[in-house]
Amino acid sequence: MEGFRGLYGSIMKSAAGPYVVIALCCVANFINAADRVLMPITIISMADEFHWDLHFQGWILSSFSVGYLSSLVAGGSAAKNFGGRRVLTLAVLLWSLSSFLTPFFASSWALMILFRLLLGVGEGIGLPTIFHIFSHTVPVEERGRAFSYLIAMGSVGQFVAGIISPHMSWPLPFLLFGGSGLLWVITWVLFTKSFGDLEHAGSSDYLVSAPPLNGSMRWRDFFSHRALWAIYAAHFSMNWSNYIIMQWLPTYLVRSLGGGRFEVTLTALPYITNSICGIAAGHLADNLVRQRWSVLWVRRLMTSVGLIGPGCLLIIFSASTRIPLAVLLISISMGLSASNSAGHLAAHAEVAPNHAGITFAISNTLATIPGILCGPLTAYLVTQYSGHWLPVFIIAGFVNIFGAVVYLCYSTASPVM
Repeated sequence: MEGFRGLYGSIMKSAAGPYVVIALCCVANFINAADRVLMPITIISMADEFHWDLHFQGWILSSFSVGYLSSLVAGGSAAKNFGGRRVLTLAVLLWSLSSFLTPFFASSWALMILFRLLLGVGEGIGLPTIFHIFSHTVPVEERGRAFSYLIAMGSVGQFVAGIISPHMSWPLPFLLFGGSGLLWVITWVLFTKSFGDLEHAGSSDYLVSAPPLNGSMRWRDFFSHRALWAIYAAHFSMNWSNYIIMQWLPTYLVRSLGGGRFEVTLTALPYITNSICGIAAGHLADNLVRQRWSVLWVRRLMTSVGLIGPGCLLIIFSASTRIPLAVLLISISMGLSASNSAGHLAAHAEVAPNHAGITFAISNTLATIPGILCGPLTAYLVTQYSGHWLPVFIIAGFVNIFGAVVYLCYSTASPVM
């Protein structure tokens, strides 16, 4: 045991240490994303077993987003004040316990809502904390790849959960991924305890240089720059379509297009496409920066591809009536959407290098509003239009295009705070 402790202590104190932290953060996002999509997949079986109508299903799906929304800014602030290692440990522990305990209390609608809220709280704290950690460990010429791998691992998590969950009895995925999160917590504590708060992990040459901290920074400063609002708008628009796909695609394929268990499994394909394309987009963005392309134009290019492309495809998707074509269109849409990881999502560390965790938390807070709205709003629109989903996807497409226009007009790659 002492030999093992000495080995991992040497690794973590070496130049490779930060890469181990990044890898573990990527695994955390894998579990994060997997836990997030379990309910949209299993709710089809759960609704039949517990007799939930479409409106109640909408509130179940959206309760996650309420918890997520309530904790995002707190997560970004907590990471800055108390250190990323401790905060991320607590976040993963909370969301993993919430997922693991769900099958034991699913018959109680009140506890079902509570666990969904707590899952959202834990995941809402987690991702801003990872952004905070990355902003202190990843140099600008490697950010595109780092953020792309982070987001890609989330897509892989959604893919794996989407592949295996339809073929299990519905409680098992919650136990599997919830238990994986608890195991991750133990691994994280063991491998990072020598780093303290992770603010200065590894050698000083590796860390990002950033302007001195401004002690007089006020909360209103996070809302007074057009460049930040450009990021917020792009993130909001991206998440509008992402939440529609994540929450409702399995139900749409089964209830509207007549699919079965195999077709639900196909909903995993958009996520693996997103993962592969995200990694490719990250490498492309970093190569363009090395070739002395303006960082601003690289971020704008990636964001435009990631918003305008999916926006147009969602409008086309609204007219599809065959499952293979529908899955193909959504897969291409999610593949293009992955470019956002090297676009506006990577821009936080450039626009606000000392406050990336907080700016991402604010951005993600605003971008979680679609998650709250999409559950009941989709149920309302589908009911009002006699089971037709056309308005749902048309609205999502135009919201995406709107976000791209705002980002192109007001974005920057220079620090504003």
